[in-house]
Amino acid sequence: MAIPAIEPSEVGTTGLAWLLFSYGYILCYASNLISEGSDLLLLIPSLAGLVGGVVLPFLGAVPDGTIMLFSGLGDVEKAQETLSIGVGALAGSTIMLLTVPWAFSVYAGRVDFVGEDGVPTASGEPIYKQPKLTSASFSNTGVALTNEVHLGAKMMLLTTIPYFLIQIPAFFLSGDRETVSEGEKNWAMAGFVLCVSFFIFYLYTQVKMSKDTTHKLRRMAVIKETLKKGVVSLSGALQEEVIHLEKKEVKRRASLTAETENSPLTGGRGVLMSEEIAELLKGTLGEAFRAYDIDGNGNLSKKEFNMFLTDFHESINASTVDNVFLEFDRDGSGTIDYDEFISACYVIIKGTSSGVENSGSIRTSTRRPTEIVRKHILRELDEQEEEEEEEIPEDLTTLSPEEQQHAIMRRAFSMLFIGTAIVLIFSDPMVEVLSEIATRVNIPPFYVSFVLAPVAANASEVIASQYYAAKKTRKTITVALTALEGAASMNNTFCLAIFMGLIYFRGLAWQFSAETITIVLVQFVMCIFAHRGKMSTSTGFVVLSIFPLSVIFVAVLEYFGLD
Repeated sequence: MAIPAIEPSEVGTTGLAWLLFSYGYILCYASNLISEGSDLLLLIPSLAGLVGGVVLPFLGAVPDGTIMLFSGLGDVEKAQETLSIGVGALAGSTIMLLTVPWAFSVYAGRVDFVGEDGVPTASGEPIYKQPKLTSASFSNTGVALTNEVHLGAKMMLLTTIPYFLIQIPAFFLSGDRETVSEGEKNWAMAGFVLCVSFFIFYLYTQVKMSKDTTHKLRRMAVIKETLKKGVVSLSGALQEEVIHLEKKEVKRRASLTAETENSPLTGGRGVLMSEEIAELLKGTLGEAFRAYDIDGNGNLSKKEFNMFLTDFHESINASTVDNVFLEFDRDGSGTIDYDEFISACYVIIKGTSSGVENSGSIRTSTRRPTEIVRKHILRELDEQEEEEEEEIPEDLTTLSPEEQQHAIMRRAFSMLFIGTAIVLIFSDPMVEVLSEIATRVNIPPFYVSFVLAPVAANASEVIASQYYAAKKTRKTITVALTALEGAASMNNTFCLAIFMGLIYFRGLAWQFSAETITIVLVQFVMCIFAHRGKMSTSTGFVVLSIFPLSVIFVAVLEYFGLD
């Protein structure tokens, strides 16, 4: 056995449970490291498209894929037995992600279905304006399913085709492992090529869509989260992105005539921003403005503005605040409104204001965010997350924006390396633990892996989907659901390609007809659900029931003779 060298067969029941919990926790921790490292890379503008389109989907599938790979390694005869653990992880991960977190996302993100008369009705449309939830009826509440969710469902269903390639010979072949494997070999290679092709195509489409609203929203969420935790300063989080968008705007304007050039926002000193920069700053700082507007009059006083800058590690002395207000307080009221606030932040982030000198007027603060930030900026975080926040180092906020970007990149790659290394080390022991549990309770390893493996490998996807859904907007529910569809597509391509390779190169047999039928059928059913214009909360509970029903369905198919 590989490191760590603890044989599950040599420990008692308590020891086996301890190993299961320990390995599961370690793999869950590694999965979160990979997820957080990938999110940090979204703060690097030059890498954002590649990260959002390639790195996030690929690394999200690594924990599952590694368990599946190790289930087919080692002695061939033993590998044929443990391969069912990998198939259980594949089925459990795919079906769990499409049912449990999907249903929880619908519940967390539910809003009223409002009819023409303004009354919540099952035949109405989801309403995403306050008040969002007034009805207690599960049939009169739910979420909107956008075109992006429809497209994700189509992609998911398209990537199930390789299952049919390997399942065709599996229906007709019988005999020992060598006989079945020989008959499936060419089909497995065809499936492998198709899986890899779909995998590349999927990543290509994700890169192409990396600039769409869904991907931008995720980036904004990551930026707000890092600002809230005090990992980076305001300039450290946004300066490189603003510069990147400015260069993009310069190229765009160069192709336009003078008559068509315009800017959606004008601040003090005639500050102009492109639509993308304005959207970025408003999406990132809109909640902050409302939080620091203590009296709720739609304006920030100098005291409130200074508190905001200090809490976001851009603390400015009183004289500099006066200069900023002279630039952006156009009516001389001693306050700045929302657009003036965004313009001021834009100039401060760029460091180009005549009243804001980089040499000393702006000093980086290592203060922790005040209670305003904790309670309002990301008020959906629970107490556990706030406790974890105290462990985050403050060293990045003392660096310049450029140095912060480099430090973020180093930290992100370190987290990705460590997380991936942990997954590689502990996946094989986890497979052996699951196999031993199946032996002791005298049930097929598939069922043990189906239930337990997704808990360790997919925790980050479940948490992320709930984080976005709870915001109760059309865009955030789209982010939550499309991420789950994307994870299923990665299982259908990257993870299934691993099995195709094991069958072809190791001479293993694909004898999982019941499991294959269930995986494909669940995705087909979810595709039908996802193609509707909305999903009610009651339908969400139906989706939730699919997970346990799928286990029963596999058992029924096996009872009637399917392997």
